[in-house]
Amino acid sequence: MSEEKNFDFERRKWVLAAVTVGIVAVYMCRLLYLQLMSEDFRAQADSNAFYHRVQYPARGAIRDRKGQLLVYNQPAYDIMVVMNEQMGVDTLSMCRDLGIDKEWYIKRMAEIKDPRRNPGYSRYTQQLFMSQLSVEEFSGFREKLFHYPGFYVQKRAIRQYERPIGAHILGDVGEVGPKDIESDTYYRMGDYIGKLGVERQYEKQLRGVKGEEILLRDARGRIKGHYQGGKFDRQPVPGKNLTLSIDADLQALGERLMEGKKGSIVAIEPKTGEILCMVSSPTYDPRIMVGRQRGKNNMLLSQDVNKPLLNRAIMGMYPPGSTFKTSQALTFLQEGIISPSTAYPCSRGFHFHGLTVGCHAHGAPLPLEPAIATSCNAFFCWGLYNMFGNRHKYSSVQDAMTRWKDYMVSMGFGYALGVDLPGEKRGMIPNAAFYDKAYRGAWSGLTIISISIGQGEVTLTPLQIANLGATIANRGWFITPHVVKHIQDEPLDSLYRTRRYTMVDRRYYDYVVEGMRRAVTGGTCRSAETSDYEVCGKTGTAQNPHGRDHSAFMGFAPKDDPKIAICVYVENGEWGATYGVPIGALMMEQYINGRLSASSEERAQSFQARHIIKQTEDE
Repeated sequence: MSEEKNFDFERRKWVLAAVTVGIVAVYMCRLLYLQLMSEDFRAQADSNAFYHRVQYPARGAIRDRKGQLLVYNQPAYDIMVVMNEQMGVDTLSMCRDLGIDKEWYIKRMAEIKDPRRNPGYSRYTQQLFMSQLSVEEFSGFREKLFHYPGFYVQKRAIRQYERPIGAHILGDVGEVGPKDIESDTYYRMGDYIGKLGVERQYEKQLRGVKGEEILLRDARGRIKGHYQGGKFDRQPVPGKNLTLSIDADLQALGERLMEGKKGSIVAIEPKTGEILCMVSSPTYDPRIMVGRQRGKNNMLLSQDVNKPLLNRAIMGMYPPGSTFKTSQALTFLQEGIISPSTAYPCSRGFHFHGLTVGCHAHGAPLPLEPAIATSCNAFFCWGLYNMFGNRHKYSSVQDAMTRWKDYMVSMGFGYALGVDLPGEKRGMIPNAAFYDKAYRGAWSGLTIISISIGQGEVTLTPLQIANLGATIANRGWFITPHVVKHIQDEPLDSLYRTRRYTMVDRRYYDYVVEGMRRAVTGGTCRSAETSDYEVCGKTGTAQNPHGRDHSAFMGFAPKDDPKIAICVYVENGEWGATYGVPIGALMMEQYINGRLSASSEERAQSFQARHIIKQTEDE
C-alpha cells in the first residue's frame, strides 16, 4: 500500500511541476510576443515617446514651352488627428472654431476608422481630419489648438493655376482613394494624387519623395525636441519640374475660338511630335478644382449635359469626313490602284449599280490633285471600289480589306497613338471579320463604299486627324504626339523620340501635298490662304445622323518647312469651310507669326461670339 501511495505522490508531483512549467512558459511566450512581436503595443509605446511628423515635398512646377508658369504650389494646412489621444475633446467648441457642424465631425471620424475607406488605419498614428485650410482659416484656429489634444497641424502645399486654360491637359490634384493606397505604399489617407491630365500621367515625377522628422514627447505628450538631435530625420525631395510642349498663348486663343461650341483643336509640331495646343470644348477653369470645393465642383461638371470633363481631343471618336481622303489617296497610289494622272468621272457623285454617293458640282473627270483640292467624293469611291474588286492583286475582298487596314494602322489609326495623357481612345478602323459578321460574309467594296470618304464605321480622334496632317507634312513619318517636352533630370520615353514610318513611299506624299496646297489656292480651303507662308489643307464635312453635320479641317504650314500641323473639329458646324478652315487659319497665324494681325483679331472675336451649343439646344 505504501509503495502505491508513494507512486501516486511522485506522479502528482511531476504533473504539478509540468503544469507550473507550462504556465511559466505561456507567460514567457506572451511577454516575448508583447516585447518583440506585437505591432500594436510597439506602436503604442512609440506613440508615447516619439512623434513621427511627415515632411511633404514640394510638387513639381509645370511650365509651357516658352517658360511661362502654368502650375505652381501655394501653402495650405491640414488638421491631423491621433485617435488614441483625442478622447475628451470638447467637440462642440472645436466645431465652432473650424466652422463645421457636429454631424460632419461624427461622419469624418467614422470615415477615418473605416478600413474600407482608410486601409492600414491605426489609432496611434496621425490621420487626416480636415484638409486644405487656407492661411486665413489656419491663423484663426492655430491660437486655440492647445485646447484640443490629439489634433495637430500639418503644413502642406496645394496646386494653383496661373491662367484659366488647359484644364484637360494639366488635370488636377485630389485626395487619394482606397485603391490608390492599396496599390502604392507611398500614399496614406489624406495624401494628394494627380487625378487627370499631366498631373496623373506624370504623378511619380511630380510628387517627389516624402521626408520625416522624429520628435521626442514627454509623458504629457508635449514635444521636447528632435530625437538624437535630428540624426534620423529625412529631408523631403522635391518633385521634378515639367516643361510642356504646349504654347500657352496658342492654347488660350484656341479656347477663345471654341467658346460656345463642342469640339476640339489639336496642333502638333511635325518634326518633334510635340503637341502645341490641345483644346477640348466645352472646357472649365482649372482653378475651380482646387481646395475643399474640388469635390462639389467636380460633381457639378460631371452632371453638365455638355460634358466639359470629357477631353474630346483624345476621347471624342468622330467620322473624319473628307480629311480621311488623303489617307485613301496614299493607299491607292502605293498599291498601284491609281497613278497621279488617273481620272475618275463624277456627275454630282458616284453612281454604280443603283448606288449613289452624292458630291457637289465641279468639273470632271478629275485626276488626283484636283480631286483632293475639290474634295471629290466620286474619285475616292471609285478608288476603293477598284481596290476591293481587284482579283488579280487580292484573292478576295477580305484580303483587300486586310491590306487596306494595314495601311490605316501604319498611319496611326485604329489604335491609341500613345499620347502621354490618360484616357486616349483608339477610334474605329473596321476589319474583314467585322464585315463578315455584319453581312454574313456577303459584302463587297460597294457595300462599305462610304469608308473611302471617312464615313460609315470609320471614326478617329481629333489627335489622330492632327497626326495625319503631321505625317503628310513630314512626307511619311511621325513621332508619337506628346504634351511633355522636358522632365527635370530625366529623359523622355524613347516612344516620344522615335520616328514611326507609314507603309507609303515618300514620293507619293508629294502628290497629296500638292493636292492640299491646291485646296488652299483655289479649292475648298481658300479662306486659309495668306501671302506670309504656304498653307496646305483639307476640309471635311462629316455627316451626323443626330443633327447638323460636323465641320472639320486638317492642314499644315509652311508647305516645305512645316512648323505646325492642325486639326479643327467643330460639332454641328456644318461645312468644313464654315468653321474648320477659318479657325485653323487663325491658329496657324498665331503660332507662326507669334500674334494675330488687327484684321485677324477681329475675325477671332467674331468666331468667339458664335455659340453653336445654344443654337442646337434651341432647335
